[in-house]
Amino acid sequence: MSDAIGSARPRARQFSRELARAFHLGASAVFFALAILGAALPLLPCTPFLLLTSYYLVRSSPNLHARLLRLRGFGPLLRDWHERGGVRPQVRSGAIATIVLAVTGSTWCFGPSTWLAAVTWLGAAAGVTCVARLPLVRPEDRASHDFELGKGIRNRL
Repeated sequence: MSDAIGSARPRARQFSRELARAFHLGASAVFFALAILGAALPLLPCTPFLLLTSYYLVRSSPNLHARLLRLRGFGPLLRDWHERGGVRPQVRSGAIATIVLAVTGSTWCFGPSTWLAAVTWLGAAAGVTCVARLPLVRPEDRASHDFELGKGIRNRL
């Protein structure tokens, strides 16, 4: 009887790991789709969904995570965040400009509803505050880091 229970435990653990991996892959697919929509739609954020995609891919598929980091559009943003804990100045200023333009366009299109404009600008102010508080990656940090990466790659060859 104890042999049957003992042999069932590894199978149960294996099933649990496979189920967790499937959940993480599914979550990463959903968040990646939302990140793509966020890149196209001005009021839907892109970066939080990219970070969630990266979080779930690290836990489920290191190969897909490596591919995500190599993407031309999203890879540099994620690499800056993962490796140096910040964003480039042009990313931060572009995000703030996008928020301001999107809210300005929204309030202009939806008319003179004072309470709706106030709520929209209040939300935008909160978003701009969050983006403005993101740490910056200085260009010299990035250049020295890229040099170290290149040096490390050459030493391995």
